[in-house]
Order: sequence, then structure tokens, then C-alpha cells
Amino acid sequence: MHRAVSLNIASATGQAGLTFVEIAGFVRKAEEAGIDMVVISDATDERSSSPFEATTLLAALATVTESIGLVASASTLAHQPYNLARRFASLDIISRGRIGWNATMRQNPRDAVNFSRPGGIAEDDFRRRAEEFIGIVQSLWRGWDADALLFDKDGGRYHDPEKMHLLDHKGEFFSVRGPLNVARSRQDTPVLVLSGLAEADLDFAARVADAILLDEQSPEVANVACDDLRRRARAAGRRPNAVKVLAAIPAGPELTFERLDDWLAPQGCDGLTFALPADLSAIDDFADRVLPELRRSGLARSAYGGATLRDHLGLGAGGAK
Repeated sequence: MHRAVSLNIASATGQAGLTFVEIAGFVRKAEEAGIDMVVISDATDERSSSPFEATTLLAALATVTESIGLVASASTLAHQPYNLARRFASLDIISRGRIGWNATMRQNPRDAVNFSRPGGIAEDDFRRRAEEFIGIVQSLWRGWDADALLFDKDGGRYHDPEKMHLLDHKGEFFSVRGPLNVARSRQDTPVLVLSGLAEADLDFAARVADAILLDEQSPEVANVACDDLRRRARAAGRRPNAVKVLAAIPAGPELTFERLDDWLAPQGCDGLTFALPADLSAIDDFADRVLPELRRSGLARSAYGGATLRDHLGLGAGGAK
């Protein structure tokens, strides 16, 4: 069984920012090694080492790669749900179905001060707001059936109104009419990745996420967390393998392949995500030392099994239970 492999490039490390050429070179190496996806973390405060906004970077990376999945973090405090849904849906079409959104359930107080919230938001309010935000985005992505847009010039019909679903959301924090003015992509909808989960977030994540990135912990604790999330997903009525759970591993020079054995138990997590600091020496070391070994060991695939990120992760169409 293929284990998903993700590379998470952090931004807030205090290092000098990488150039686009350096980032693109690393992502192309990861693609050559058969890595399923790369996650670009983001921050909006002065401690970010990245000179690029994450979704803008994804658009550029989509033009210099062919197969690897591209996932960007985007804060629910820094964006409005309609604009964010439109941006990721557009990126998914541009990339031919290789895009995902990493939505963190953990509040960053330093982000809040840049968006008219100097005191941040109470944790319970932040959680409810984030859940509402994510639900709106997913609903907007599903607002058009796959065959809803007709582009029938002769008949004067742009779309089939029976296959357009008006959102008309009026909630505690947001009011969004919809629909989104972007069609579905070849992978149906972008992949929803959730991270930064607390205990109170687990049922929500198991119910809506396509992929979950666990925080760094021991293999034993991670495997228990994976089993718990699978149980919660089944209780929510989801089919087996509807959500993939990836355990985080630091990717420093101390990483050896003997240490990976404990993470690859038959009943372990669905994959691994290697956390990389946004530092050129660390990224070069990982690309030159670790990526070839991942491929030789069979953890990274020798060839991609499909065209979209959902194909790479073994997921069904967006919204599938």
C-alpha cells in the first residue's frame, strides 16, 4: 500500500527568504522523486522568512511542475471565504487539478494584529468561525455540478440552472450568497488539508477533511491518533480511506532511515509529512540525501499513479463520503 509523502516548507524561521528559483528547484527535485505534495506554510507578520504570499507562489510553481501536488496555507483570519474559495478553485484549474488548501485550526495572534484584530479572537469563537469559514469554502467549491456549465453560444445558455446550487449562507460570522464563478477542476474540488488540531477539532476534522497533518509526536502516539481519527470518520458516515492522516517528522540531519521503521508499521498512519525549515542548506540536504533514499526504499513512488492530487493521495471526488 502506498504511503503518502508530503514535504512541509515552513516560513517563519528567522532565516533569509529563499528565492523563487531556489524553491522551484527544490520542488522539481521532489517531483522527480515522486513526492505526493509539497505544503507551503505562510505567515503575514514580520517573522515570515518567505518573500512570497503562499497562493501566489503556488500559481508560479504550477507553471514549472507537471505532477506534484501543491498545497498552500491560508489563514481564515486573513481572508474572506468567497475570495479564498475563488482563488483556490482558480489555482486548481491552472494546475490541472493539483491544488490543496491547508487550513490551520490554530490561531496565530501575530496574524490577527494585521487584520483589525489586535487582541485576537477568543479560542471558542475562533474555532466556530474557522468551522463556518471552511464549510462555506467547501460549499462554494461544490456549487456547480461537474456538467453544469454549457457554454452554448447558439442556444444562448451559459449554464444549466438546475445544476447550479445557490449557497445563500447566513451564519454567525459570515453572510455569503454565492455561487462561485469558477467551474470545477479535473479533480473536482481542491483537497482540504487540516492542521493544528486540538481535541475539540477532531470530530470536525474527521467529518470534513480530505487530509489531516498531525503535529510532531512519537510514532506510538501518532498511530493512536490516526486510529482515533479513522474511528471518528467512520462514526461520521464516511467511507474507508475518505480522509488520509499524515504524521509529522522533523527532517533535520539526524533523520536516518532506520528511524523511519517505527513510522511504517502496517497499521500506522496513511503517510508522512517531513517538516523542513525555510533554509537553503536544510532543503538542499534533504533533497540530496533523503529524497533519493525515499525513492529507493519504495516510500516515494517511482511514477505518479494519476494526474491529480486526489489521485496521488488515493482520495475520491471532493465531498465524497
